[in-house]
Amino acid sequence: MLMGLVVLFLFLFTVVLCCIFIVRFGMFILKKKPFPKKLSAFCLAGIVTLLIISGYQTYFFTFDETKGNINQEPVESPNGTYTAVRYDLPYGGAAGGVNVRVQVRENGTNNDPGTVYFADAKRQFQLEWEDNSTLKVTNKSLEYPDSNRSVELDVEDEVYHETGRACKSWLLKDEYDTCYQHESS
Repeated sequence: MLMGLVVLFLFLFTVVLCCIFIVRFGMFILKKKPFPKKLSAFCLAGIVTLLIISGYQTYFFTFDETKGNINQEPVESPNGTYTAVRYDLPYGGAAGGVNVRVQVRENGTNNDPGTVYFADAKRQFQLEWEDNSTLKVTNKSLEYPDSNRSVELDVEDEVYHETGRACKSWLLKDEYDTCYQHESS
């Protein structure tokens, strides 16, 4: 949340600086005023910083910054090897919505749970094990056919991230063989 506000402030500040730079550059060309060296340096520094932050958030994404509240009882796989837990992550205040995150823990080990599913929560949500390692996630609204975010995942080597951030992350590429994202129509 705080990082988002910092990025927003930096973006707006850079836009204002670039607008001032464009006006001063126009004056430099048309009225032979001195070139705005400091302003151009600050404008360039803001743009480079925004590009670095954007690249970092894209290619070094982990699910660590997505905390949440447990929404339903954990669901254990048929042979008891895995346990799936659903977390809800509210966003946007009164006019916002809820993202849903599903983590799977391998029982009887000290391994940290791994996130296998992250998407915007729809009206109908259900976790169900198809077999010992395949988790069926139902996430859809019947009144909106294009809202279906349901998927079957092999929890050992597949992940779903609605916007695809996990699919682009260099840090997560070694953890999953297959990454899915929502295909908009």
